[in-house]
Amino acid sequence: MSSGAVAERYARAIFELAEEASQVPQVADQLGKLADIYSGSRELRVVLENPLVTAEQREAILKDIGARAGLGPLVTNSVRLIASRRRLLALPEIAAQVRQFADQKAGIIRAQVTSAAPLSEEFVVRLKAQLERSTGKRVQLERATDPSLIAGIVTRIGDHTVDGSVRGRLNDLERQLLPSA
Repeated sequence: MSSGAVAERYARAIFELAEEASQVPQVADQLGKLADIYSGSRELRVVLENPLVTAEQREAILKDIGARAGLGPLVTNSVRLIASRRRLLALPEIAAQVRQFADQKAGIIRAQVTSAAPLSEEFVVRLKAQLERSTGKRVQLERATDPSLIAGIVTRIGDHTVDGSVRGRLNDLERQLLPSA
């Protein structure tokens, strides 16, 4: 089974349990926090994926991380199950899927906005309002900067991208002016 299918199966089950417990936002946040900890620590990943580490040791490590990160029982138990099935590598993808399910339920879409320089708050408010009008949903903006854009912004919602950057326009011009090889 592909890692995407595995992640979706676990994410769906965790999401349904969170719905039953009326804890969807909390579970999505906690799982995202744990996935960030896991992804951000190479040493942690190496230890948790090491076949020489016993299941009991792995469980103790996860329990300690859960306590320090303030994870609730639903997330802690879910991650213990994922670890016992040797699927921790899928944790970041599982967390992303749970977040996506939670956003769908709440009528939220996420938009990634990348700009050459930090955007003013006034511009961000206007952009968010425009995206909400055009999509008909609440928009959660995730901002990043990339100086290689030169100027302008690139906005991504799902698999739809609007490239309003100078770099994007220069690339378009290059494709138009240079014949295909």
